[in-house]
Amino acid sequence: MLESLRAEVLEANLELVRRGLVLYTFGNASGLARAEGLVVIKPSGVPYNEMTPAHMVVTDLKGRVVEGNLRPSTDLATHIALYLSSPRVGGVVHTHSRHATAWAQAGREIPCFGTTHADYFHGAVPVTEALSPAEVETAYEANTGVAILRTLGTRDALSCPAMLVHGHGPFCWGATVTEAVHTAVIVEELAAMAWMTIAINPAATPIALSLRDKHHFRKHGATATYGQK
Repeated sequence: MLESLRAEVLEANLELVRRGLVLYTFGNASGLARAEGLVVIKPSGVPYNEMTPAHMVVTDLKGRVVEGNLRPSTDLATHIALYLSSPRVGGVVHTHSRHATAWAQAGREIPCFGTTHADYFHGAVPVTEALSPAEVETAYEANTGVAILRTLGTRDALSCPAMLVHGHGPFCWGATVTEAVHTAVIVEELAAMAWMTIAINPAATPIALSLRDKHHFRKHGATATYGQK
C-alpha cells in the first residue's frame, strides 16, 4: 500500500507545480495510510524536478521517520495535527499560492461572493488568528495545526476543507491527497476571483444565503443532485 501512496503523494506534489501553486521548493503534500498509522510526505527542500517516489519520507503519527534517508517537510507537525483531528482526513496540502497567500497575509477570510465559491465552500474560506510569540517560538508547526483546528471548531473537517493561516498561507485537506490538491487549486482560484471582485466593486458583499445554500447543497450532502449516481 505504501508504494502506491508514495506514488500518489509524489504526483500530488508535482500537480502543485503544474498548477502554478508553488515556486522552487515551496509547499508540500502528504497522504496518510491510516490503517498503518503512517504518513508519506514530501522531503524538505528537495527540488520538485528531482523527486521520485523513493524520495518521499514515511513517518509515524508522532513525526518519527520510519522509512527514508531524507528529512520530512518542516510542516509535518501541522499535517499530523490535521490527521489526528479527524478520521476522515487522508491527505493534506500546503502552498504559498499567490492570491490565497495574499488573503492570509492580509489576515482576511475569502468571502463567498458568488456561486462558484458556494459550489465548494458553505461560506467564507476562514482565516486563523495570528499565532502568539510563544506559539511561534515553541512547537511552531504543531501550533499552526492547533490554530487551524481552533478556527475549524466543531465543523466536520471535510465540510470546510481549507484554512488560511494568518500571515502564512493556505492549508487544504481531503479524504485523499489527490482531493486535497484539487481543493488547493480551487482555493487559489476563489482567492483570485474575490480579489478581482473587490477591485471592480470595493463595496461588494457576499451572495444571499439562499443562493449560497442552493448551490452548495446541489453538490454536497444527502440532497445533492450534481453529477451521476
